Amino acid sequence: MKRLLVVFFIMLSVGTAALAWLWQDMHRYMETPLFLDKNIPSFVVSKGTSFNALSGQLEKAVVITNPLYFTIYVRMNKLGGQIKAGEYFINKDFTPSELLTTLIEGKGVQHSITIVEGTVFKQLRSVLAAHADVVKQTLADKSDQEILAAIGADELHPEGLFLAETFQVERNSTDLELLQRSYKAMQQVLDQYWQQRDQTLPYKTPYEALIMASIVEKETAVAEERPLIAGVFIKRLTIGMRLQTDPTVIYGIGDDYQGNITRKDLRTPSPYNTYTITGLPPTPIAMVGREAIHAALNPDIGKALYFVAKGDGRHQFSPSLIAHNKAVRQYQLKRKQQYRSTPEP
Repeated sequence: MKRLLVVFFIMLSVGTAALAWLWQDMHRYMETPLFLDKNIPSFVVSKGTSFNALSGQLEKAVVITNPLYFTIYVRMNKLGGQIKAGEYFINKDFTPSELLTTLIEGKGVQHSITIVEGTVFKQLRSVLAAHADVVKQTLADKSDQEILAAIGADELHPEGLFLAETFQVERNSTDLELLQRSYKAMQQVLDQYWQQRDQTLPYKTPYEALIMASIVEKETAVAEERPLIAGVFIKRLTIGMRLQTDPTVIYGIGDDYQGNITRKDLRTPSPYNTYTITGLPPTPIAMVGREAIHAALNPDIGKALYFVAKGDGRHQFSPSLIAHNKAVRQYQLKRKQQYRSTPEP
């Protein structure tokens, strides 16, 4: 009997020691770098993936070399249900513990999608379609009005409603989600500058300021000129002078625009022809960034009532029609051989 007890305690001691060693070895493994051959830039955990399937996926990708330890650690700590679906960057020097933390915290890979200042909504839809490998396409067969309804917008026309900037998105987010983010960002930026505006500006609503911002956006890409151009148009609105800005005419022509504005174009009435209408056109004519909105609501109203492109991306501002006509002769009628419509980078 004594011998049996001795054998039992010896086996118990050996088993306890073995379990202790395995416990320590498992934790040592969890804190030892993976030492992969290279980083894995895109490891996708699909929605609904079970932990067993994920463990097999990691083993197949040679990320986890001891799936037993990894599985026991996750099961014992009840972490399997906390792992989030997404696309992940796996650093080759991650430890299994760091990898697990990344998967639990949902620190997924972010993709950049840029809404470019001065582009129109039709182009924005093309940009979203071009990112179909990242962004799920849910709006491809929707009309502009259906898209506005889907994002919860009250406006009837989509132009200019989406803030032009770069957004970070995760794989498998939707085009609708991005548009909602951009629309909400626009509302926040527009409201911020609207609250800080000079009360004497001739805008009745923030939407009118957005229309002006879109015109400023299309007139110049030079940051310091935006407040000056906004000032010219504000001055024209104040004295009842027509805006007479080519970008609105071009927008009104739409797909029929061939690259040059003719006298006939300037004389043909349309809601966007600011040579024939008084005041602002009915909607924005492009997507705008923060700077153009700031300029529209913080214009530099000086003496200038006219401006003309100089050919280097900048403009000559004039206080009178006589001075303006002189500038037109100098910069437009006698263009230099190296004429450029945009500034050098």
